[in-house]
Amino acid sequence: MTDILIVGAGPAGLTAAIYALRAGKSVLLIEKAAIGGQMTHSPKIENYPGFPEISGTGLADRMTEQALNLGAEMELGEVTKLELAGDVKKAVTEDGEFEAKAVILAMGAKHRTLGLPGEEALSGVSYCAVCDGDFYRGEDVIIVGGGNSAMQEALLLSETCSHVTMVQNLAFLTGEQALKDRVLAKENISVIYGCVADRLLGEDAFTGLVVKNTETGETQTVNAGGLFVAIGLLPDTAPAEGLLALQNGYIEAGEDCLTSIPGVFTAGDCRTKGIRQVSTAAADGAVAALAAVRYLQSAAM
Repeated sequence: MTDILIVGAGPAGLTAAIYALRAGKSVLLIEKAAIGGQMTHSPKIENYPGFPEISGTGLADRMTEQALNLGAEMELGEVTKLELAGDVKKAVTEDGEFEAKAVILAMGAKHRTLGLPGEEALSGVSYCAVCDGDFYRGEDVIIVGGGNSAMQEALLLSETCSHVTMVQNLAFLTGEQALKDRVLAKENISVIYGCVADRLLGEDAFTGLVVKNTETGETQTVNAGGLFVAIGLLPDTAPAEGLLALQNGYIEAGEDCLTSIPGVFTAGDCRTKGIRQVSTAAADGAVAALAAVRYLQSAAM
């Protein structure tokens, strides 16, 4: 049995593992997708202390190496069921059941979709410019979204794509001013304001997007070879439904990272909080790990 089981190996989960291991506890991390979580989708991180500029993958690699060197065990698989009551906690995956004395849920969030017909079936629709941007070298592409992630992806794609059109539902871009300035200064990036994605074009492959003005209802067609969706995230907390107090899908917990069940903690983008950044996720991981260590120490008395 593991001392602390961590569901999710993003910045919150990896930081939690580092702190728990340094406190002498055994740790098992379970991750269903990419080690490093959402930060691996960021081409460039410029606001993480100690690194004026680093790729999300590069930062994830450093965190992972540190956790592994300290003795962390990792399991790749999706947690389909949680049993959190009692002194022994359990996580169930397709590969088996894993028991622990304490659990940290750092499941993060997943990409929000447009919800339009053909979104899943059409090739050419992506949620990660880092992963798929090079497929559209020299082509026109569209990004739906106007926040930090969308602007970062627009800047990345502008380096290799012929033209990048951003579709933003508001009358302005949101996010950091420094990113706005860089986006608006790029000659091959244009922004369509006050419009939403209305219809995807193409039979097997994406060929364009019909956008609708939110005030007038008028539509226009933007032709492109690729579509990148960057409209935010949804908490990836399905296994916790019915077990923990949730708020709009996010696990209810304050800055202490304590959930409604003793011995169960949460950290990162899946918990209720105002700011979701790599740095705040890492901070959560430290807090949750130390809280779990204190819980184990009190249980042993």
